[in-house]
Amino acid sequence: MTAIVMVHGAFCGGWAFERFRTPFEAAGFEVIAPNLRGHGPDEPAEAVIGVSMADYAADIAELCVGLPEPPVLLGHSMGGLVAQLAARRAKVQALVLLAPSPPWGVAASSLEEAATAFGVQMAGAFSSGALQPDKGLMRAYSLDRVPKDEREAAVARLRPESALAVRETLNWWLDPFMTTSVGPGVLDGPSMVISGEGDVVHSPGTARAVAGRLGAAFRTMPGMSHWLVGEPGWEGVARLAMSWLAEEVSLAV
Repeated sequence: MTAIVMVHGAFCGGWAFERFRTPFEAAGFEVIAPNLRGHGPDEPAEAVIGVSMADYAADIAELCVGLPEPPVLLGHSMGGLVAQLAARRAKVQALVLLAPSPPWGVAASSLEEAATAFGVQMAGAFSSGALQPDKGLMRAYSLDRVPKDEREAAVARLRPESALAVRETLNWWLDPFMTTSVGPGVLDGPSMVISGEGDVVHSPGTARAVAGRLGAAFRTMPGMSHWLVGEPGWEGVARLAMSWLAEEVSLAV
């Protein structure tokens, strides 16, 4: 049975894939959706303090290496960047990125993205603490197409995020260690980037640039926003990913 490791984004947990994982499991895949370091529901807020994107990537790479065979690696938002970094550290069958954060050297392509990065820098230029989720921003930009009751349920489950990891992701040009660099050349093996047409968290232009950097296929989902794993239309995202896997790496669905 082929495993698919699904990596969640900032402030979230493996719960983000509770709905998205179901068609993959119904098709016979083994879905593994871990909580990133410090993101378990019972972990204290301070568990993410000082955690780097390199730590997240190392943890996911270790998980992949420990599986019986190389898995498919799927990441959403910041988890998409974790997946890119992990794919340089561990062999995977394929890489699927949903609205991914860009790696070191790939600039944001919208004013909203630039403003967010600037705001993070002003909020804590040198902080390595735990960054509390901005629930208003999550409602307005990430979960904007999610029905209200589901949106509020998701907001209630948000957790603090590593301020260091967020800064490494959004303000990579200030990181002399190039923590989020995916290294030279395109990634080995097939990869695909899927973007929401109306996403302002990571715009289609930025997602296309990520695909170009990695040598990945690129697809845009009309009318969709950032929460590709659960907003209306998520089933189409899952179908697209599974169809691509069947065509590119002969994984039956």
